[in-house]
Amino acid sequence: MKLVRFGEFGREKPGLIDSDGKVRDLSGIIADLNGETLAPESLKKIAGVDPASLPLAPEGARLGACVARPGNFVAVGLNFADHAAETNNPIPEEPVLFNKAPNCIVGPNDDVMIPKGSLKLDWEVEFAFVIGKRARYVEEKDALDYVAGYCICNDVSERHFQIERSGQWMKGKGCETFGPLGPWLVTTDEIPDTSTLAMWLEVNGERVQNGSMKTMIFRIPFLVHYISQFMVLDPGDVITTGTPPGVGLGFKPPRFLKAGDVMRVGIEGLGEQQQTVVPFKL
Repeated sequence: MKLVRFGEFGREKPGLIDSDGKVRDLSGIIADLNGETLAPESLKKIAGVDPASLPLAPEGARLGACVARPGNFVAVGLNFADHAAETNNPIPEEPVLFNKAPNCIVGPNDDVMIPKGSLKLDWEVEFAFVIGKRARYVEEKDALDYVAGYCICNDVSERHFQIERSGQWMKGKGCETFGPLGPWLVTTDEIPDTSTLAMWLEVNGERVQNGSMKTMIFRIPFLVHYISQFMVLDPGDVITTGTPPGVGLGFKPPRFLKAGDVMRVGIEGLGEQQQTVVPFKL
């Protein structure tokens, strides 16, 4: 299934994509795509519904983030061998983890806002997964049982904040609008093998990232296992898993985003996003 949230920001309804690519309204079945509505029993219930029996969403309705605000938004750094190389970092011996602020999540086609004081705004196409049931000390062999589905994340980053202002990376990772998710959440049964999916990102029509999950260092089952050793993951939590090469920081000289730039972001099987970069506004 492809599950979505549609409607005005803060008032989104749950939906699914039917065989004709149209959005069907699931609000008569579940309240939202969050928490326990992403549990295996709930997803099984949704899968048993005839999409034709559901009302159509309004034509042209905005797509919101495919998961309502999670409790945790965890990111994995330097998780692609070729991206680690372009940033002159060694391949990590263990996953590098940091937090993105849950309230930085926005819809897949919403604007990305330049934060106050920004000097080096950057892009990162990433494969994200969403937890479907409470995960603590999970065995790697059982890990995918805890995953509800997959989606695209643009891990928007401010490199001056992240690298040059000392402290932890989260300074440059959780600013307002820095977490576009979607367009939809694809349940795991639709993509049984994630190991070779193509990933790309364009800025103003130029393809700057053109990678593949073939170069991912720590895979999804291991990440579920590993992260659950340090924290409890709850249904609806989002984990975004790193980026292939081609980020602005890796160019020589580096290239960063400015107001008016347009990013198009895609992953094989997960659809596409598009964001316009806009100046800071209250």
